[in-house]
Amino acid sequence: MTAVITTVNEWAWGPLMLLLLLGTGVFLTLGLRFMPIRKIPAALQLLMRGRKSQAEGDISPFGALMTALSATVGTGNIAGVATAIALGGPGALFWMWMTALFGMATKYAEAVLAVRFRERDERGNYSGGPMYYIRNGLHKRWHWLGVAFAIFGSLAGFGIANTVQSNSVSQVLHDTFSVPPLATGLVLMVLVGAVVLGGVRRIAVVASWLVPFMALAYTLAGLFVILSNATEVPAAFATIITGAFTPTAATGGFAGATVWAALRFGVARGIFSNEAGLGSAPIAHAAARTSQPVQQGMIAMLGTFIDTLVICTITGLVIVITDVWPSGISGASLTSSAFTSALLGGEYVVVGGLCLFAFTTMIGWSFYGERCMVFLFGAGAVKPFRVAWVLAVPLGTVFHLDTVWLLADTLNALMALPNLVALLLLGPLVFRITREYFDSASRGH
Repeated sequence: MTAVITTVNEWAWGPLMLLLLLGTGVFLTLGLRFMPIRKIPAALQLLMRGRKSQAEGDISPFGALMTALSATVGTGNIAGVATAIALGGPGALFWMWMTALFGMATKYAEAVLAVRFRERDERGNYSGGPMYYIRNGLHKRWHWLGVAFAIFGSLAGFGIANTVQSNSVSQVLHDTFSVPPLATGLVLMVLVGAVVLGGVRRIAVVASWLVPFMALAYTLAGLFVILSNATEVPAAFATIITGAFTPTAATGGFAGATVWAALRFGVARGIFSNEAGLGSAPIAHAAARTSQPVQQGMIAMLGTFIDTLVICTITGLVIVITDVWPSGISGASLTSSAFTSALLGGEYVVVGGLCLFAFTTMIGWSFYGERCMVFLFGAGAVKPFRVAWVLAVPLGTVFHLDTVWLLADTLNALMALPNLVALLLLGPLVFRITREYFDSASRGH
């Protein structure tokens, strides 16, 4: 079973997939004439104004971004960056940046289409995302892709955003404080249940408080390390940029890495962290109180900016500056070792960050899975899905998860495929909607 999944996974995340993900981002960026990069300040202004939106929808535009970020900012920001550097060398961080710059256009297009083609379920709640923009925006012959996305989306979360997350938390708490894994699982189950069973409004409220706090606390700790070693920063950037275009030599416990390894692990971990192209975030943005797809798209693209260009960069710089990356260790342990070497109690920053990031990922992704189930089976599927989601949490702390991780990673790639096809086919519509919005804004309407 593991051998079969490994083979499928290598194909699913192979050169073709990475090319498709990056290529879609480049196509959309060019079609939008670099608007996502040019309009970052305007998007930040919109985000602040959108907190009090009175338009139709279930949650505020700010709440939608925080819900999407709660699912996006996760173990990928702490463990994923470290894994990319451990396998591809410091140059992997450069390719994570490239993925994010082009990924902003992908995330923008996803949210524009999600708001444009969203629907209301029989209970009056908004539903949207790739399955809806495939069904409502594309010809009948493509509709099976929407069903495929919903099936992969409803299953993928149980791995990548549920059991894998509770496993990471239980492991780190066991290693640092000797907490029994099952105890961690049961406490997490109660906490996740208290939020998830309240639906998207409760998820958005919790995410709106927790995400800014945890992102800011982690960023400040990282900035403190970077500023304390300010003289090392130019050399760190030089190492990262050189490593992106020349092979990294073997040193210490680091086995050496080719340019392809830096590119492959940088892109794959970048996508895993910011989820641009996977089609998950637009499900949250479809619930926003907005009548303007372009405005929500601009708010959505900030998710990729915050996740990769801010939080992942902080993790990567701390690892490169403290020079722990050639040690041969990987994942959260590498990040922990970097913070510990530069900051008194640095390991607690990583433990705290990992626990909070994992918890918010679990609550954010539960909404994604739930909307996929609504698309497949109607609103009656919501309650059974939420209960199953909560009950699955402690399982991750007691099982060996290598196969689950592989399977979830593969399902993630299979989610991305229908979404990327839809983005390429609906790209011209996104360009037209965007052009019309900015033309009308410039005329003062």
